[in-house]
Amino acid sequence: MLRFVRSRSSPLILGGAAALALGVLFGLGLFTFGYAKGTAYFSDDPNACVNCHIMRDQFNAWNHSSHKSVAVCNDCHMPHDFVGKWVTKAVNGWNHSLAFTTGDFPATIHIRDFNAQIVQENCIGCHQTLVSQVYGYHEDQERLCVACHGNVGHANRSTQ
Repeated sequence: MLRFVRSRSSPLILGGAAALALGVLFGLGLFTFGYAKGTAYFSDDPNACVNCHIMRDQFNAWNHSSHKSVAVCNDCHMPHDFVGKWVTKAVNGWNHSLAFTTGDFPATIHIRDFNAQIVQENCIGCHQTLVSQVYGYHEDQERLCVACHGNVGHANRSTQ
């Protein structure tokens, strides 16, 4: 007479399935990183910012701006300390990749408060001598530099 023996799944099989799933996720992540030219984001090259077609207007505006000859994207949009720069790049990279992978982003790009504060700190850092004199004339010292000088880094399309 035949006997059926109930067997539990082997831990080796379960471990193999988990390893396979992790391998597939890692492989897809690696493919996506390569397809999106992810290594470009480790550089200071402004062309990395236009890997995403949505940033083309900002890149073209920067090309017509007064800062093109003195600053690249990272000079204004990243903290200047080593850890701050790479943490911000990682956070923004994750947020951007998620937004563009899911298609969940606005048609018109707006800087978020966290990143606007970085830009403000970099404006003040590069123009400290001028800013120290100008702040004496402004009542509202909390106002962002780009509130009045929005065309500096990204020239207004109407002025091009």
